[in-house]
Amino acid sequence: MMCSLWRGSSLTLNSSLNRRLFKSCRQLGRSYNIASCIPEAVAFQGVSDHSGLYKLSVNESDRFWGAVARQRLSWISPFHTVQNCDFSQGKIKWFEGGKLNVSVNCLDRHVHTCPERVALIWERDEPGTEVKITYRQLLELTCRLGNLLKRQGVRRGDCVTLYMPTCPLAVASMLACARIGAAHNVVFAGFSSEALADRIRDAQSSTVITVNQGVRGGKVVDLKRTVDQAVQNCPSVQQVLVAMRTENTVAMTDRDVPLEEEMMKEDVVCEPVAMDSEDVLFLLYTSGSTGKPKGLVHTQAGYLLYTSLTHRYVFNYHDGDVFGCVADIGWITGHSYIVYGPLCNGGTTVLFESTPVYPNPGRYWEMVERLGINQFYGAPTAIRLLLKYGDEWVQNYNRSSLKTLGSVGEPINTEAWEWYHRVVGDGRCPVVDTWWQTETGGICIAPRPSDPGAEIVPGMAMRPFYGIKPALLDTEGEVLSSNDSTGALCISQAWPGMARTIHNHHQRFTETYFQPYPGYFFTGDGAYRSKEGYYQIIGRLDDVINVSGHRLGTAELEDVVNQCPGVAESAAIGYSHDIKGEGVYMFVVLKKAVAVQEDVLAQQLREMVSRSIAKYACPDFIQVVRCLPKTRSGKIMRRVLRKVVERNTDELGDLSTLDDPDSVHEVIRGHQRLRGDGKQQ
Repeated sequence: MMCSLWRGSSLTLNSSLNRRLFKSCRQLGRSYNIASCIPEAVAFQGVSDHSGLYKLSVNESDRFWGAVARQRLSWISPFHTVQNCDFSQGKIKWFEGGKLNVSVNCLDRHVHTCPERVALIWERDEPGTEVKITYRQLLELTCRLGNLLKRQGVRRGDCVTLYMPTCPLAVASMLACARIGAAHNVVFAGFSSEALADRIRDAQSSTVITVNQGVRGGKVVDLKRTVDQAVQNCPSVQQVLVAMRTENTVAMTDRDVPLEEEMMKEDVVCEPVAMDSEDVLFLLYTSGSTGKPKGLVHTQAGYLLYTSLTHRYVFNYHDGDVFGCVADIGWITGHSYIVYGPLCNGGTTVLFESTPVYPNPGRYWEMVERLGINQFYGAPTAIRLLLKYGDEWVQNYNRSSLKTLGSVGEPINTEAWEWYHRVVGDGRCPVVDTWWQTETGGICIAPRPSDPGAEIVPGMAMRPFYGIKPALLDTEGEVLSSNDSTGALCISQAWPGMARTIHNHHQRFTETYFQPYPGYFFTGDGAYRSKEGYYQIIGRLDDVINVSGHRLGTAELEDVVNQCPGVAESAAIGYSHDIKGEGVYMFVVLKKAVAVQEDVLAQQLREMVSRSIAKYACPDFIQVVRCLPKTRSGKIMRRVLRKVVERNTDELGDLSTLDDPDSVHEVIRGHQRLRGDGKQQ
């Protein structure tokens, strides 16, 4: 079996007509029974619609989450306290007294009812060679791995570091840790050896799991070599378990353990450990271009419940659907919406190993047709990339299986949203623009769930999820109670999925998230609340540019620039200006085969910005680049761009996480040509 694991055989709301249509849909929706859409609502007598259930979830939080937790999770021992939270101390505790095992909730209970249901579809880098793993097979794999880890000395409370591509063995390794009571620390398999070593040392791991080589976009990456370099500086590491993704042999030392060979010696039964609700499930490190990574801690019951609930209702997931999240397993999106949320719900989840353009720009949509994907969840940056190649690559494939489209990672601009909705979804699939963070554990604001027929506004996250109570605060810390307001996005009460602390640095946790606005969880993002009460994320507050006292969200600026017919993507960066305080430096990527004089383009973009926002918002500098520096998960490295614009290129930090490190050097050269004399325009 192990050999086969590796080798494998909504609408735009610009017209009054649309608004009238949505109004009548909402009127029809008032007569529906919410329990037919959300069965948990049966527990709450008198609740008849989405608005009523949402109000109950925030006003009677204990009642809501207690009932949902009893219904959705399988407990070994029941909890006695729903929540015990105090933002002033950074104390977050949910479901105290309860005991459960996460792997049992994700595997065993489904094996009892539907053992041959497909749990994982591994979409390998090589097109058309997908591998399907049933719940019975995944449980067997998890148990063998759990027994192997125990034989290697891993005990309850230990932390195992994973440095692996998105594959079934990575999922089984995560679940094996959960089964035996160990925490996992998944490190994105694009990080450098130095970045990996930092995370291993901070997590104090004695065991690392990796593969000989990774394969992505037709390229082979020597992951074992990176691990070898990292562990030279990690005295805590006693063993490295090595799986074989390719047939190429790698050097093995006395410390290395051949994973498949040793795992097959183990029994297929591994007794699950009863874990307290607040025991650590995993660490996940976040980082910018500089600074010490933060090892955010997520725990057992609350995280699992929240990912399960959001997966089910944000995406309208039903039994038998195929859920296609194309994130990497090394990020929180992969944890929550490839592994824990879908598997807790007994779903079929896709593991995407490749890239959006390998072997061609039709890769996503060919996969949708071949696998029959029903929900597709990807990053706006990938959508903008594919938009450059035109509609033909999408329309070549049958996408009739799609029911819901999702975006994650950053605000999606209007042009990309409309293309996603119109071309990819044929104008019939709702687009859920989701806002959340590593810190929140799961989706907090999204257009769905809602009443049937409720409107979706392009480019807006819109509605808080159950139990999430957002607040906008001004620079003085005052709550902005009226709509049509912009401020710092905070959350005013705890929810089960949120991170509990920063590993070994709880003071840093409280200082970062709870001290800036006492009594609130500070997200670090800015947001606009519309007249209708919908939320739009305007970007990180450190990505808000203050021009002559006017606060400009980078997402707002980029949205205007991206509407230019020749522009595929853009990134707005603030820089120090002697007169205005801050000026705007705009990086622009042109669509494929677009030829235009840069001075003509610059004039056109400035006119668009002046017309759409204000003259003061016009970029001072516009630099055309081949591509923007991005992480391999698709996020634009704005802090790197800021360092270039501020001429602090000696402080760029570790660039090994970038998909194309050479893009930074191109940006630097272009910036020097544009501002070589150091004078301001």
